[in-house]
Amino acid sequence: MRRLIRFSYRNKDLPPFSCEFRGHRRRVLDLPLIAWLTVIWVLLWSSLHWANVLTGVVVAVAVCLAFPLPQVDLGLRLHPWGILRLAGFLLYDMYTSGVKVTRQIFADRPHRAAVIAVPLRCRSDLMLTATAVAMSNVPGGSVVEVRRATATVFLHVLDADRPAELDAARRSVWRMEELTVRAFGTRDEIARVAGPPPTAPHPGERPEDQGEDA
Repeated sequence: MRRLIRFSYRNKDLPPFSCEFRGHRRRVLDLPLIAWLTVIWVLLWSSLHWANVLTGVVVAVAVCLAFPLPQVDLGLRLHPWGILRLAGFLLYDMYTSGVKVTRQIFADRPHRAAVIAVPLRCRSDLMLTATAVAMSNVPGGSVVEVRRATATVFLHVLDADRPAELDAARRSVWRMEELTVRAFGTRDEIARVAGPPPTAPHPGERPEDQGEDA
């Protein structure tokens, strides 16, 4: 007998956290949406009773079946081990970068800042945004621009006195991209970041001499 209900963990073609009804017409239900509609139903009735919760689930499923939303896959996948690695790297990078910025503040010499262009390997809007947000949380560098057409992020770097420091900043961005994709990316995106990063110089690099202590 053919299964009438399939969940996303059994069918990789479905969006995450969803289920599929196979009847006269194929319908895909978003489980977080059903949970949210159930919460709203319980709040409206102001009673956390099992019958009220069950009624809310039935009403939520009926509403989703009667008024189906278009199926949209954002390309988000959750990889628990990858998420732990990303969180650990972020904490470590925030600590080491914070120490480095503190040393620059109390240094007795001026530092030269620069805006560098770093081409990424993944072109999806989700991975571009996630990588840019992750990099902006690290002290000492902030993303000032993201170009979707070329999948390029422009990073403001405080310490750009030597070319080796610029190369280290680029490698940090590529490392952050790889960890972000391995935490939330699809199989194709993970395979893409497994390859070597782009190494060609970008003409958009704009060094700027601050003339003062950073």
